[in-house]
Amino acid sequence: MRLHARDDQCLRFPDDLSGSSGFESFFREHYAPVVRLAQGIVGDFQAAQDVAQDVFLAAYRHFPDDVEQAAGWIRVAALHTALNVLRSERRRARRHLATRAVDCSPSAEETAIDREARAELRHALGRLPRRSAAVLVMRHGGMSYVEIATALGVKVGQVGTLLRRAESALRKEMDRATRN
Repeated sequence: MRLHARDDQCLRFPDDLSGSSGFESFFREHYAPVVRLAQGIVGDFQAAQDVAQDVFLAAYRHFPDDVEQAAGWIRVAALHTALNVLRSERRRARRHLATRAVDCSPSAEETAIDREARAELRHALGRLPRRSAAVLVMRHGGMSYVEIATALGVKVGQVGTLLRRAESALRKEMDRATRN
């Protein structure tokens, strides 16, 4: 089975998945929203496509016969996978800084990147607890309170409280980042 993941590439599943036309239509329907959600977190289209590919392969493994059950799962999986990518990039950057030579003066490129509001937001999200980051990204990614409640396994009435607490934590994290 070949599914078009990118304009110039095909996502190839193993031959034993070739009879899964239901999964193919599921993939076509949900691929773009999953990529958009991941891109909102990682900030890079190519990395977001990689996240989506990993998520859809995992969805097929977890839900080979029931793609309807996978619909909510893939958004949450994309969110967590993208946050993991973000965290690993942060760890890689820390390792790079630790091994870098004594030259402490940042380059013009590094200074520009540090000033970008989106980069600051992504870093702050990466420092938040996973659940707080998840509820913020899901809500600002267009998910309703009902969808968020289902994804997190909580009551709909709790979503507003979780969202307010997450927003407060994000504000504190952003304030802390601007003070440093």
